[in-house]
Amino acid sequence: MTLRVPGEAEVQREVAQVLVQYLAPAKVVRFWASWQAGRGAYLGWRDEQFADESVATLYEKVLAHQAALPADARIRG
Repeated sequence: MTLRVPGEAEVQREVAQVLVQYLAPAKVVRFWASWQAGRGAYLGWRDEQFADESVATLYEKVLAHQAALPADARIRG
C-alpha cells in the first residue's frame, strides 16, 4: 500500500476547516492561541494517543470513521 503524506500547510489548512466547521469561532481562536504558544503538550499527547498505531492503522480508522458519517458531513480531500 502506498500512502501520500500531505505537507504541513495542507494539514494545517484541513484542520482549520474542520475546527471552524464544528466549533464556535471563539473556541477555535483560543485553541490555536494556546497551541501556538507551546501549551498543550502535543508530543506527549500524541505519543499517548497513538502509542500502538501506525500510519496504516490510523488511515483505516479514518476511512471507517468517514464512511460512518452522513455524506454531507464527510471531509473531501
